[in-house]
Amino acid sequence: MLKRQKKIFATCFSVAVLVSCATSTEINQQAESQYAQVLAQARQKGILDTSSTTSKRVQKVFHVMQPYAEKENNTGTKFNWQIAVVKSDDLNAWAMPGGKMMFYTGLVDKLSLTDDEIATVMGHEMAHALKEHGKSSRNLGVFTTVLGAAVEVGAGAALGVDLQGLGSGTVDLITNKPYSRSNETEADEIGLMLMAKSGYNPQAAPKLWQKMQAQGGSSKVASLFSTHPSDEARQENLQRLLPEAMKVYNARK
Repeated sequence: MLKRQKKIFATCFSVAVLVSCATSTEINQQAESQYAQVLAQARQKGILDTSSTTSKRVQKVFHVMQPYAEKENNTGTKFNWQIAVVKSDDLNAWAMPGGKMMFYTGLVDKLSLTDDEIATVMGHEMAHALKEHGKSSRNLGVFTTVLGAAVEVGAGAALGVDLQGLGSGTVDLITNKPYSRSNETEADEIGLMLMAKSGYNPQAAPKLWQKMQAQGGSSKVASLFSTHPSDEARQENLQRLLPEAMKVYNARK
């Protein structure tokens, strides 16, 4: 996820659900239910954006990339992909299990994102869903199922929606830091190839993180205390993978 805060709040399943080893289908269904509630509250507050130029651009990129994301779905469960755009100044976007996604207008507007840069974010979030990063923790044997590390939404804070009753809880940052950084890097890499397959220029990916760095800045020390890789690290990794991604992009052209 794209998040500029040290403290992250995520929506988690109850211990009972975790221990029962819920299937992908069950997790996706619960995510869909919670996503619907978040949308309902956003709509009630008048922050659900369906008509602005920004919303239409995000929706267009989403619809272009969705068929390619569906081809990459190896989870064994069909996703009911959906995206919503909300009015918020936060530089954020997120994805829940089963392909439920949200973009904040501030991310596009404040950074003056091109369509290729929107596709960078879109591919990253789609990759989170495709790799089922919200399903279970793969590190330290910890039972931590986080909805896409998703409804980290800052939804409660940034959107002003009430997540009480949706099973929200605070993630142990110390335990989940390595897990989250690993997932973020994997989502960057898979998202880069996904945008290339969809016809969006992968050269935009490092530029996006240059914009993020210019907006808020980050240091090597700060990255150690963040659940996400530093902007510099993301730029370097994406730059390393760029030749391979460009082959995919040029072959499609």
